[in-house]
Amino acid sequence: LTRTHYKTTQHIQLSSNILSMKMTPYHKRLLFKRIAAGGFTSVVLDPVRGVNFESDEVKACIVSCGGLCPGLNTVIRELVCGLAHMYNVNNIFGIQNGYKGFYSSNYVAITPKTVNDIHKRGGTVLGTSRGGHDTKKIVDNIQDRGINQVYIIGGDGTQKGAYEIYKEIRKRGLKVAVAGVPKTIDNDIAIIDKSFGFDSAVEEAQRAINSAHVEACSAENGIGLVKLMGRYSGFIAMYATLASRDVDCCLIPESPFYMDGEGGLLQYVERRLKENKHMVIVVAEGAGQDIIAKSIPASDQLDASGNKLLLDIGLWLTHKIKDHFKSKKMEMTIKYIDPTYMIRAIPSNAADNVYCTLLAHSAIHGAMAGYSFTVGMVNGRHAYIPFYRVTSTRNKVKITDRMWARLLSSTNQPSFLRQKDIDEAREADRLTNKPPLPPVANQNVAK
Repeated sequence: LTRTHYKTTQHIQLSSNILSMKMTPYHKRLLFKRIAAGGFTSVVLDPVRGVNFESDEVKACIVSCGGLCPGLNTVIRELVCGLAHMYNVNNIFGIQNGYKGFYSSNYVAITPKTVNDIHKRGGTVLGTSRGGHDTKKIVDNIQDRGINQVYIIGGDGTQKGAYEIYKEIRKRGLKVAVAGVPKTIDNDIAIIDKSFGFDSAVEEAQRAINSAHVEACSAENGIGLVKLMGRYSGFIAMYATLASRDVDCCLIPESPFYMDGEGGLLQYVERRLKENKHMVIVVAEGAGQDIIAKSIPASDQLDASGNKLLLDIGLWLTHKIKDHFKSKKMEMTIKYIDPTYMIRAIPSNAADNVYCTLLAHSAIHGAMAGYSFTVGMVNGRHAYIPFYRVTSTRNKVKITDRMWARLLSSTNQPSFLRQKDIDEAREADRLTNKPPLPPVANQNVAK
């Protein structure tokens, strides 16, 4: 095994158990090379040409971007402690307030001592922001400061930005490794099994659902309405509903529904109240946007991340249900709960803490070996994935799969689907499962 081994393109599978053993960085790199040819067969990574990182020459930086998510501080802590304890790296910097911190000179030196207990807190100690991505300015700053390892924690838009940074670095021929740790509370990043923070979010969502259930049970014809995160994907709403077992109706972006007429949502709510005298509705924030747009002019405004600003489906449903029962002259009480920012701000639970640790260590081992990638668990195994693979599509709930069928069985709600909707969903699944087109620049694709 020689240094030229770094220049070869390989199929990568991580073996964290071996790489976390107490040994010198030199022997860790040898072990990494020995196991690098096995495992994940659908992607091929490109190493940074000529890189052979030694501990004393590594100058690493860490940045967190986008919205808050449980586990951000844990990832930051484990990146710092892993670099320091496993590879004896001393030059580690935090970039404050997202991408714009690169060219705002918001650098702060961080050590294992300064991040020792940050995993017990929610949010991110480095700060975060949306937008602010200027590729050339960012790479200029990386080059000027002599940074050679960049760890980027963020969601879909952040990983797209990481890919642009990687391409600019390759264009300039810099010996810099870029490692992405995908973060999204919605669990909508493609390829990977699950994003960190998702388990914590589902667990915290239970508190809101339990509160809604108590309120609904304590009033005549009581309705508890809970709005959860899920701009494009309804995973939190679906899993929280399945875990709760107190929910009578779950609405997500992937499953169309209609309000009026035979088989509509209002008819179902009315029937459920006559049967049980109370009910709980869980709705994802991105559900029903096409229905709201018919009665409220939709805004074309975008947030700093480029996402379209959504109308409040929870508030809209509250008014629609109230108006319906008022026209029927039926007594009812509805309580609307939006726990979004409470869920985002909590510390991660035990399961997410372990997962964040594994992701951080995976990112470190790959970067020390000279690779640029996004790290994630794929089919139960930690893998390194090219940036374009996790940003080319979005992970969504498949309403033709068993998990959604289990939810319908648990809630006993109708599907609110016509045959046309089912056929369209199946066609969308078929198109989604097609392999993506190969990238155009500097990324290799497995043959």
